[in-house]
Amino acid sequence: MATEQTHSEEHAHEEHASMTKKRIWQVFFYLLGITALEFIIALVLIPQGLSHGLGNFIYVCLTLLKAYYIVAYFMHLKFENMALITSIVVALIFIVYLIVLVLTEGSYLQVHMFQ
Repeated sequence: MATEQTHSEEHAHEEHASMTKKRIWQVFFYLLGITALEFIIALVLIPQGLSHGLGNFIYVCLTLLKAYYIVAYFMHLKFENMALITSIVVALIFIVYLIVLVLTEGSYLQVHMFQ
């Protein structure tokens, strides 16, 4: 009896952790919609007077949303345990922070050292 219960729990976990065709198409259409929205902003709204700062902010937000869907569903990170997700996110934050520091320091040297 215990093995049947364990087997059914494993089967339920496999169904939860797997991507179905319906879910794949759903995520595909989310990504398609976000991309279409980006094109509308770039080709219609910005030429009609939307500020470039606001447009760039919207692009960054939409790009991060697309990155989330790609990493979570197509790279199956959504179905991993929380410790792995946390370690990847923390490492990514430090990498982005390092890039920002290097660019800031480089621009400082560019301005102050080569006058």
